[in-house]
Amino acid sequence: MLGSFSLGTVGLLVGSLLTVVGVVAYATGNATLNLAGFFYGVPLLLGGLALKAAELKPVPYRELPTAEVIAARSQATPTQTQIRKDVTRYRYGQEAHLDSTLASLGLSPSEDERPVLVAIAEALRNGAYTLILEFDSPAVPLEVWQSKQLKMETFFGPGVAVAIEALGDNRVQVALIRHSVVTGVTVQQDS
Repeated sequence: MLGSFSLGTVGLLVGSLLTVVGVVAYATGNATLNLAGFFYGVPLLLGGLALKAAELKPVPYRELPTAEVIAARSQATPTQTQIRKDVTRYRYGQEAHLDSTLASLGLSPSEDERPVLVAIAEALRNGAYTLILEFDSPAVPLEVWQSKQLKMETFFGPGVAVAIEALGDNRVQVALIRHSVVTGVTVQQDS
């Protein structure tokens, strides 16, 4: 819940309000409100400005998940759940969503060439919960993404298969599909 709204905006609003109260209290000679307004308002205002400068907005859903997909979230691996929660909330102090993940996978040659996560979606593929990540990737071609597919399946942990598709306009879709492994044979779960 804390990540569903911008802490920077809250800091700016509360800090501005308290600072204005402090200025008005100073002008009217009210020492107590003056003290509270300046000593709490100005630091909150500055903190809100700092958070706004370091803010990374949530990634939008390409399409909102259906009730059936939301019910299927119980199938999701901890990694899928963590990725969904991380990219759909406000983050602070990061350059881009999944920046360290892309660097670990060798998909981010430099900050200027790093693919940018632009949308997510959730779906069911053959009854299996699927988290879909859509990247704008003008500097990293589809062939490079596809060459990292096995590494991605290992990186995102057991129980996840990865499907990579080109969407056109330098867009790449990475689908993280929930599956279970039984005696070395991949079997998709039905919902």
